[in-house]
Amino acid sequence: MAKSIASGMTKNFLGHAPEWYKLTIIGFLILNPVVLLSLGLEQGGYIVGWMLVIEFIFTLTMALKCYPLLPGGLLAIEAIFMKLSTPAMVKHEIEQGLEVILLLVFMVAGIYFMQKLLLLVFTKVLLNVKSKTVLGFLFCLIAAVLSAFLDALTVTAVIITVAVGFYGIYHKAASGKKSHHDHDHSEDHDVDELHREDLDQFRAFLRSLMMHALVGTALGGVCTLVGEPQNLIIGERAGWDFIEFFLRMSPVTMPVLVIGLTTCVFLEKTGIFGYGAKLPEKVRHILEEFDAETTAKRDNRDKAALIVQVLVAVWLVIGLMFHMAPVGLIGLSVIVLLTSFTGISEENQIGKAFEEALPFTSLLVVFFAIVAVIADQDLFGGVIRYVLTLEGSERIAGFYIANGLLSAISDNVFVGTVYISEIQKALENGTISRDVFDLMAVAINTGTNIPSVATPNGQAAFLFLLTSAIAPLIRLSYMRMVIMALPYTIIMSITGFIAVVTVLEPATQIMYDKGMIQHHSAYELKVDNNGNPSH
Repeated sequence: MAKSIASGMTKNFLGHAPEWYKLTIIGFLILNPVVLLSLGLEQGGYIVGWMLVIEFIFTLTMALKCYPLLPGGLLAIEAIFMKLSTPAMVKHEIEQGLEVILLLVFMVAGIYFMQKLLLLVFTKVLLNVKSKTVLGFLFCLIAAVLSAFLDALTVTAVIITVAVGFYGIYHKAASGKKSHHDHDHSEDHDVDELHREDLDQFRAFLRSLMMHALVGTALGGVCTLVGEPQNLIIGERAGWDFIEFFLRMSPVTMPVLVIGLTTCVFLEKTGIFGYGAKLPEKVRHILEEFDAETTAKRDNRDKAALIVQVLVAVWLVIGLMFHMAPVGLIGLSVIVLLTSFTGISEENQIGKAFEEALPFTSLLVVFFAIVAVIADQDLFGGVIRYVLTLEGSERIAGFYIANGLLSAISDNVFVGTVYISEIQKALENGTISRDVFDLMAVAINTGTNIPSVATPNGQAAFLFLLTSAIAPLIRLSYMRMVIMALPYTIIMSITGFIAVVTVLEPATQIMYDKGMIQHHSAYELKVDNNGNPSH
């Protein structure tokens, strides 16, 4: 009896994950407290803290073996019990990231109710643009523009919705089913043998488009005050408005944008690093049939629903562009408006919209627990203190490099927040001047946004895609994302570094001389008890 229960417990642990993976996680859970007890909390906390970071990254790497929420959550719970951080600190990190959490809960669900409009628009683009190079360029450019005024996670939610729609249409047809049939597109056993090669090529086609678009979110997100969460934090601490933020970043962001788009074209032309796959003709034919069929079947209710979706999309863009409310609340308004005016009234219809976002939201909270460990154990403190000892342009370049490396390991929002707080203290203590602070702030913002495309854990948008429903369907694993992002990472990071070292300071001086931006005084950086700027 005891043996059978033990056997059941073993099989239940992490579900269908491979045995070697289960043993690895158990090994982590045993090793961490052993090392901590051997060295003591003061000495061992730093070492075990780094062990936890590496172990958590491993769970992200193996996301297709087991959803990271499970093993990552176990590691986070263990960290709290080992007193590497506290529930209060985790709560603090959650409060800091509350806007991102609300965004995921409500905005992603809101985008779900716009899927018919999105599918219609992107189907027309996909079928009318024959060149894969032009298509990849358009996906990258559109994502960059949208991310500059909206936010990367919202744009990623749109991309995921479109990709799932395309994949589902073809997979159902390849399985010999009609559009009105129920179908599980996560299973390939019904796919006709003649369609399997096309299905693999279609997966590669979608992978490349999605990676171009994801990089586009990074290219656009770094440019503006509302593009990424850490941009807002950095801009507020520095006292910059929307225009000044854009101008100060432009000596670095504009060259990186041009190089990033050029890299997109180069990758499609050469077909290296997993790019270049074209839309199979059979898939194009099926999508054309679907488009014609849905157009023919569209009645007055469907047309009215599309009009409402267009109007709500306009409200979404305006609301986010002018930051009229927190992003998550705008997302909630999208849900209310779309469900109220498109014929949706039942709880089970609304519930489906939240299925995509809530697992990732839970994972993000676990990630905040790991971030709490990083903060409490001062894992990044040594790097920060070293960079502050550098002089002149080396110090500005050092901030760019340090932020890039640490953002790729952990999270760019956390790294950006930590660094801007440290240089704020240095300014208030008289260690640096206000002009140097401004240059450092630019280096911090570009450093957290550009090199962080190297790994899915560097940017929330990348991690969101990795843990979404579409990733296993198109065979997009952690390592495949890293490999496909590698040419972008190298070229964009080097371009950003060169711009920070050679262009940033003289370009900023020219903007001062022409009155495009103003000198700020140190007192503008003072913050209230909640960490908010008080001018």
